[in-house]
Parts: sequence; C-alpha cells; structure tokens
Amino acid sequence: MELIEHLSLGFGVAFTPINLLYCLIGCILGTLIGVLPGIGPVATIAMLLPATYALPPVSALIMLAGIYYGAQYGGSTTAILVNLPGESSSVVTCIDGYQMARKGRAGPALAAAGIGSFFAGCVGTLILAAFAPPLTELAFKFGPAEYFALMTLGLIGAVVLASGSLLKAIAMIVLGLLLGLVGTDVNSGVARFSFDIPELTDGLGFVVIAMGVFGYGEIISNLAQPEHEREVFTAKVSGLLPTKQDFKDMAPAMMRGTALGCSLGILPGGGAMLSAFAAYALEKKMKMKPGEVPFGQGNIRGVAAPESANNAGSQTSFIPLLTLGIPPNAVMALMVGAMTIHNIQPGPQVMTSNPELFWGLIASMWIGNAMLVILNLPLIGIWIKLLTVPYRYLYPAIVLFCAVGVYSTNNNTWDVWMVGLFGIVGYIFAKLGTEPAPLLLGFILGPMMEENLRRALLLSRGDWSVFVTRPISAGLLAAAVLMIVVVMMPAIKNKREEAFVEE
Repeated sequence: MELIEHLSLGFGVAFTPINLLYCLIGCILGTLIGVLPGIGPVATIAMLLPATYALPPVSALIMLAGIYYGAQYGGSTTAILVNLPGESSSVVTCIDGYQMARKGRAGPALAAAGIGSFFAGCVGTLILAAFAPPLTELAFKFGPAEYFALMTLGLIGAVVLASGSLLKAIAMIVLGLLLGLVGTDVNSGVARFSFDIPELTDGLGFVVIAMGVFGYGEIISNLAQPEHEREVFTAKVSGLLPTKQDFKDMAPAMMRGTALGCSLGILPGGGAMLSAFAAYALEKKMKMKPGEVPFGQGNIRGVAAPESANNAGSQTSFIPLLTLGIPPNAVMALMVGAMTIHNIQPGPQVMTSNPELFWGLIASMWIGNAMLVILNLPLIGIWIKLLTVPYRYLYPAIVLFCAVGVYSTNNNTWDVWMVGLFGIVGYIFAKLGTEPAPLLLGFILGPMMEENLRRALLLSRGDWSVFVTRPISAGLLAAAVLMIVVVMMPAIKNKREEAFVEE
C-alpha cells in the first residue's frame, strides 16, 4: 500500500520533537486567535510570516497550518460563550450555540463543537492524503493554457462563493489583479504603475497588503465599535459531556457537515466560511424530530454541523494548494507566501521533490487535531478570562508587532507606511461591507495568470484558440462559464442571497 508508506514517512517527520513543538505552538496560537474577536487566521499568519524565515520549512508550514485549523476550533468557544464569533466561519455557531449556553448547556455545546471539529478534521486529512497523489499526477499534464484556465475558474469561483454582493466581490478581484500589476514587467523589464517611486519597482509586498487590510483594517474597525457593545457572558461551564440523545442528534449532522465541508473546501473561494453557512442551511432543511428544539433556540445540530463543516473545509482547502499550487482562499494564499519565503515552488513538484514536507504536513494535521481536542476543553476558563482584556491594551501590542514584523521583512520604513495605508483601505472595505479576501486571491493569482497567458500565447504564436483546443483548458473554461450562467439564474441568485443572510 503506497498510501501507508507515504503516511509512515509523514508521521516519521511529524513526530520529531521540533515539529511536534511547532505543531503545538500553531494549535495554541490558532485557538487563541480564534478566541479573540477581530484577529482572524489571515491576520495572524500575515504577522508571523517574517518570523518563519528562521525556521526549517517543514516546521514553519506545520505551525502555520496549525494556526489555520486551530482558529476554526477557537472561534466556536467565543461564539458559544459570549455570542461573539472569534472567526468569520463561527458566525453560524453563534445562532444556536449561544442559546444553548444561555440555557446552561454551554458544556454540551462546546463538546459538540470540539468532537465535530475533531471528526471532520480527521476525515478531511484522510481525503487530503488519498486524493492528493492522483491530482498531482493530473497536474503534471498541465501546460500554460491549462494553468491560465484553472486560475480563471478559481477567480470566478471566488466571486461566486464570496459572501455578500457579487458586484463587490468582482470589484475586489479586479482591484487585486490591478495591484498585482504594480512593479517590473517580467518580459520587458520596464517598470509599470510605479509612479517613479523606487520602492514600487519591485511591486507591492504581499505581507504588507495582507497585514494592512486584514490586521490593521480589523483593528481600526474593532476600535470604532463602542466598548459597551461587547456582551460578556461568564456562566460556569460544567458537565462537558452531551447526553445520549445529544449524540444521536449530532452524529448525522456531523457526518453531513463533514461531507459538505470536504466538497466545498476544495473549491476555489470555498473553504471554511462557505462550508459552515451551507451546512447550517442544510440542517434547517432536514426534517425535525418530535420534541426537538427549534433552530435558533439552542438546537445541538446547529452547532455540530457548521463546526464539522468549517474544519473539514479548512483541511481539504490544502488539496489545490499542495497539488496544483493554486490557493483556494486567503489563508492558502498566505501559505503560498510562506512556501516562497523558503524557496519552495507550490505545485505538483512538491510531492516528488520534497516528500518529507508534503507528507509531514499532512501527518501533522492528525496530530494537531488530537492536540486541539485535548487542549480546548480544559482551557475554556482561560479563554473566557482573555475576553475580559480591554481592547485598549490588546490592540497597541498587535499594531506594534505588525510594524516590527513588516519592517524586519525588508528593513524598510516604506513598508510600515504602506501597511498603515492599507489598514485605512481595509477599514473602508469594512465600512462598505465588502469582503476583502477576493482581493488577496486576485493579487496572488494575477501575476501568475498574466505569466501563463503570455507563455501560452508565445508557444502558440499568438493563436488564442489554444485555450479551447486543448481538452483540459477547454473543460475548465467551460466550467467557469457554466458557473457564471448558473449563479445569474434568478432562483439560484435568490437562494445564494438567503444563504448568506442566515445570521
């Protein structure tokens, strides 16, 4: 069994003391970030990217991955205890989780979230291990035309699956693509859109944009909220185990959420948030049992399903990154940045040229999921205490940490000013109700799309038909067109709007 051989190699790498330590650090940081409202995994990973320079590549990626799926766990804690989603994908968990807590059932709600997350994380990792190798084989058949078509599909998928207005999502993608054009043209060596500013000839820094829009932008918008609006709910959490009836209710919901999360996590732009919304919408469509608590009033299925879905989605979103080198969401785009820092080209060659990294990362996810279950349930009391730290102490520390991190990347004060500027831009996006994640995807995929488009046209001597005569490329472009047609249908458009207004 080739899969067992690969996994034994992976566990050999993951079980080394240094990798176990960084896996633990990632899980603790991720949980902490999930618990603290307004600081998502995107901002945290963006802040920590400069710190990974000094780490071995495998340890760095294991830690960053731990932060990502750890944040999905942590986000549920505040969602249930204080009706405050620590992470965007935990918005749905607030609906029934907080109502359970108010009825004195915070323990079963937190246990349902923890067990659902662990189960979904394990299944998601198994799917990643099983499907990554065949997808990698397929990826070797990709040429410039196929990569361009795949990225086009990815950007359209990001638009279709982004929360909120389609028009705003398209605007974000286009803005990201335009920001990606700033710098020196690879083919001609001419500076573009640099406005004779020497610092812009190398282009805008990915970490600068990510940290500004997500880190500083979130901080400014959080500080704009009046402090009295934060509701602190400090009921004692006792009796963590759900009842036998709870297990009967949540088991099928966990399986449905896991299946949905695994499917949507692979899609570009999908990931944890869409999975959670879709799983909750699906549970509401399922037939209610006699005597079951209505949704919105503390139904345990309303906690187990979205929590399982967001964890499964976060695990399977590594599939397109590790096999095709295409980031399906903003966090995976940051993982591309982390791999680039360590001179690793994301894509199908990672598995063949660096199997220790590939399988070590996958094996570490199992270990990380087990660590999170062991960590999260006993630490609930500490997380509640952290919520009482006033914003005025918390955010100056984060701002300083961001500034130091950005400055240390290039030892350049220009980057610090740019982070401040993008922080204001991020705040404006928040005020306009715009989801900034598509911007990051556009920024990452834009230069790659341009490079593959020009390469394909060079190889075909300017013949545009190369994109439709090659079967894989034609199939991907057809899927992109179909996605646009389906989402523009009135019935689907209305359903999509309903799904994102569940909260």
